Amino acid sequence: MLVFVGRRLLLMIPTLLLISIISFALIQLPPGDYLTSYVQQLSDRGEVVDQAIIDALRQRYGLDKPFYMQYLQWMWGVLHGDFGQSFEWNKPVKELIWERLGLTFAITLGTIIFTWIIAVPIGIYSAIRQYTIFDTIFTFLGFIGLSTPGFLLALLLMYYAYTTFGTSIGGLFSPDFIDTPWSLAKVWDLMKHIWIPIVVLGFSGTAGLIRVMRANLLDQLGMQYVITARAKGISELKLLFKYPVRIAINPLVSTIGWMLPQLVSGAVIVAMVLNLPTTGPIFLQALMNQDMYLAGSFVLMLSFLTILGTLISDILLAWVDPRIRFGRN
Repeated sequence: MLVFVGRRLLLMIPTLLLISIISFALIQLPPGDYLTSYVQQLSDRGEVVDQAIIDALRQRYGLDKPFYMQYLQWMWGVLHGDFGQSFEWNKPVKELIWERLGLTFAITLGTIIFTWIIAVPIGIYSAIRQYTIFDTIFTFLGFIGLSTPGFLLALLLMYYAYTTFGTSIGGLFSPDFIDTPWSLAKVWDLMKHIWIPIVVLGFSGTAGLIRVMRANLLDQLGMQYVITARAKGISELKLLFKYPVRIAINPLVSTIGWMLPQLVSGAVIVAMVLNLPTTGPIFLQALMNQDMYLAGSFVLMLSFLTILGTLISDILLAWVDPRIRFGRN
């Protein structure tokens, strides 16, 4: 196990290096750069910018240098904890990311916990009580959850809250706490608002995991080893959780590798609809405006979390399923 983990950690270095080169190149593929987009925005408003000012800004931001020089300068800063300067915000990238990263972590981690706590028990119950009235109800709700986009559910909740209670459920804080420093009162105010994006983001994921858990457990309950164990007189509860549930939960554990990047990216459209101060909208804005250092830092962070999540998934799978063991290769 230690050899496997060590080998995977060493492979992360060239993998992240290759991803950083590809992502940095892809961000610069569209014609022009940030200053091109900025000048176009000024032109749309009827303003004219002197070419000398544009050339000075291009030199200041290093946009007059070749691609490889820009990349090496950025990577040298990343290795020293400096992710560069955001062109649009005129602030260090690290500062912009950390401002929103904590709230994004809180929302997404809460969504993952909410999804698992609800989906796993319901999936198990639906499998062992197949075709009962509750199984039918959960199946119906699951189909609704899978077919309802998160942003549509957010819009419906916002409309209902405004028309019924005359209040807006957007944002994560009340107006009195938006710009105030952190305190127990502000944390409590966050707790009163954070459940709305958690429910919206977790609704579809919960429905999907219920279907996966139910289908996998039904498949395991029909296996020969379960029939043999029942014939030997093993209690139903002990039989259920000793092997079938542990094997059926494998696909859920393997998706942890996809969940970790969501801790950073968040659900962009839902965040924009609910006016959430998370990293998703700022990442989208950086891509649209070709803010290459900000966008590249996000891509690099998402790539690192994806690789790390895959490693964690492999280790957890070996722990959950006794059939999986790491060999020499």
